[in-house]
Amino acid sequence: MGGRLDGKVAIITGGASGFGQSAVWRFVEEGAKVVLADLNEAAAKETAELATGGSDNVCIVLGDVSDPAVAQQLVDTAVAEFGSLTTLVNNAGIAQGTPKDTWDIPVERWDQIIRVNLTSVYACTRAAVPTMIEGGGGSVVNVASIAATVACGGAAYAASKGGILGYTHQCAFELAARKVRVNCVSPGFMKTPMSTGEREGFDPEAQEARLKGFAANIPIRETGRAVDIANAMLYLASDDSVYVTGQEIAVDGGYLCQ
Repeated sequence: MGGRLDGKVAIITGGASGFGQSAVWRFVEEGAKVVLADLNEAAAKETAELATGGSDNVCIVLGDVSDPAVAQQLVDTAVAEFGSLTTLVNNAGIAQGTPKDTWDIPVERWDQIIRVNLTSVYACTRAAVPTMIEGGGGSVVNVASIAATVACGGAAYAASKGGILGYTHQCAFELAARKVRVNCVSPGFMKTPMSTGEREGFDPEAQEARLKGFAANIPIRETGRAVDIANAMLYLASDDSVYVTGQEIAVDGGYLCQ
């Protein structure tokens, strides 16, 4: 029995950790070939080696995916190594990192968050779409956030994720007739290195306390897992969602229902 992504070739940005890492593993498990984009070479290699289908199904490109030249390199690598490009997962992102007075963060930090979270989506989509159209169509899966809808994560983070949501809707409308579907996944409070505070240097006890605090405000009463996001990405990348475009799937344990 074949996998749900047999014959698919995917670029996954930020693929060495968190949602991206889980997506790499799930996509390969379901038959896809993957170009993994990240800045962390060691983590990228480890992710590729642990892929169920074997590291031969994963090609690594290191670089800043908000750079149009790197974005084009990803597309060129997919075609050169695997023969086509059917899927783009725009997952790369960073957190704002502070809960207080986020409206007046330094301009440099604002620019960084917008560049990494939003400009990368534009750069990679712009590079990928012509090849998808030439190949008969494809699927773009963007990672937004519930922060696009409710106040959490900080002003710059919310602006970047709200931008992704708007960009998703507009691109879906423009590209539908050319058989390129564009959707997004909006994670809620998930257990990843970015949300636990691990990247900010929180110790394990502080990370656990942070997760418990999140869980108390979620109807399901627990935080989500990276694989929950990867499974939503998988659905949108697969032919199961062939008639779905311009949509946001919130994977949030019911948080937005409140």
